[in-house]
Amino acid sequence: MRTRSLAAAAALAGLAAAACTTGLATAATSSGGAAAPPASQFTAGRVTNEWFPLKPGTRMVYKGVKDGKHLRDVFYPTHKTRKIQGVICRAVHDQGFLNGVLAERTTDWYAQNKNGDVWYFGERTAELDRHGNVTSREGSWLAGRNGARPGVYITAHPKVGQARRQEYYKGHAEDHFKVISTSAHLTVPMLSSHHAVETKEWSPLEPGVLDHKFYVRDLGVVSEQSVKGPREGARLVSVTHVR
Repeated sequence: MRTRSLAAAAALAGLAAAACTTGLATAATSSGGAAAPPASQFTAGRVTNEWFPLKPGTRMVYKGVKDGKHLRDVFYPTHKTRKIQGVICRAVHDQGFLNGVLAERTTDWYAQNKNGDVWYFGERTAELDRHGNVTSREGSWLAGRNGARPGVYITAHPKVGQARRQEYYKGHAEDHFKVISTSAHLTVPMLSSHHAVETKEWSPLEPGVLDHKFYVRDLGVVSEQSVKGPREGARLVSVTHVR
């Protein structure tokens, strides 16, 4: 689920106050952040991280608000893979509907290393007008092209204070996250949890915007809410499994 990208594919959460970014930016200020492990250290398209499992055929539906409109987001890992920089990555489709009209479609590519960390290797995004015509592909990137590098989407063992760069394509895709709780309380239509992992996400491309995201074990992302900037967010309302 990537509710932030519905306004613009490069619209990634940011942090305005220097007091909040001190130490976070330091974690990944070098060009592209930490280098990805060699391809031999990845698991050939299988993503089984308990905080972000990507089982093909799983269909997750979120509902919320975006740009003052009703948002319905459909997230589903596919059986398709793509080799990127020698790593076999799982393809995930994500469709965002605003007031019932498809506004954006995205394919994201993820891979898991043998330590269980999930790496993000790129996305192909398209924003659409009300007639289904593509109006922008801004924010699309692929590791290995034009200086773009993969980043860590979520670690195998989230700990408070952990900070990572999730993606790097200079000037287009520069998301970061930091874990702020491993025992967060939340309730969504699907469930209640007292042990959710809570992260804050931001990007230097959008100072003044900050999102909080919640992960539940064996499900993945169950809620994403803006806490600074434009009001937007979504919560998990259903999970189904198909072949």
